[in-house]
Amino acid sequence: MNSDIISFKGQVGLITGAAGGLGLAYARLLAGMGAHVVLHDVGATTDGRGHDPVPVAAAVEWLGMKGLQAQGEHEPIDTRDACHALVNRIVSEHGRLDFVIHNAGWVEYQSIESLDEQRLDQMLAIAAKAPLWLAQAAWPVMRAAGGGRIVVTTSDRALYPQYVQQGLAAYAMGKSAAVGLVNVLAAEGAAHGIVVNAVSPVAKTRMWGITGEPDELYPEAVAAGVAFLASTQCIEGGWVLRASNGQFRATRLQECEGVSYPRDLLAVHADTPQAVCDAWAEIAVPSISLPEPQAAC
Repeated sequence: MNSDIISFKGQVGLITGAAGGLGLAYARLLAGMGAHVVLHDVGATTDGRGHDPVPVAAAVEWLGMKGLQAQGEHEPIDTRDACHALVNRIVSEHGRLDFVIHNAGWVEYQSIESLDEQRLDQMLAIAAKAPLWLAQAAWPVMRAAGGGRIVVTTSDRALYPQYVQQGLAAYAMGKSAAVGLVNVLAAEGAAHGIVVNAVSPVAKTRMWGITGEPDELYPEAVAAGVAFLASTQCIEGGWVLRASNGQFRATRLQECEGVSYPRDLLAVHADTPQAVCDAWAEIAVPSISLPEPQAAC
């Protein structure tokens, strides 16, 4: 990273789930920093159902009234073909795609006994498959341009057991899968200047059940971190940026020094189920929170 001031002048970026809340906050900030932003939103209800082009059109109009460059897209992105078609339309019109921020999603509670396959598939299609297909479509143009930035959304509700909520099995599965995707894409993209990271944001939005202006935990307080991840100043991938209340912490799983994976984990030896049971207090040691984003063993 260097000391240049972050700018998105001349860049074109795609933000999904951008008709309101976090996505619109990202769009407003990035457009204000010079980007031409493509806002995508199908206009679904809070349970992920339905299709309404009005919300994203209103968001684009609102940005335009502020003198910001934006356009809207509202076709579904729940299949590979649809994701590729969206990216291809942007590249065909603008000749480039510098960043993709996948923010689209929703929260829906279904207990393990009531969860149905159709709802699970729909959640995974948007939370895990859509960022994969969008990245796949954007990859060739980013590689040809010498790089690009991809930001995928995960959630503390999936990453940390103490924040898990009952009824969010499908949601947590999708958000956990997003982290695995980021790890692989970050490794594949490194040689091409494609930097891929995740954001785990907290803000009071429609997904929180907020219909008006929030009284705290503003989406705008998350946007600065996402803008950094989408910028050329961000040069390292594979991180999860926790973002809440104007505060940021980058984290990722990292192996302890000295481990020779997979033969020597520098861990507790046990050769029977009873030995594992007897040593469980030593085996099940929580990770330690450290002040800097480094290995926590």
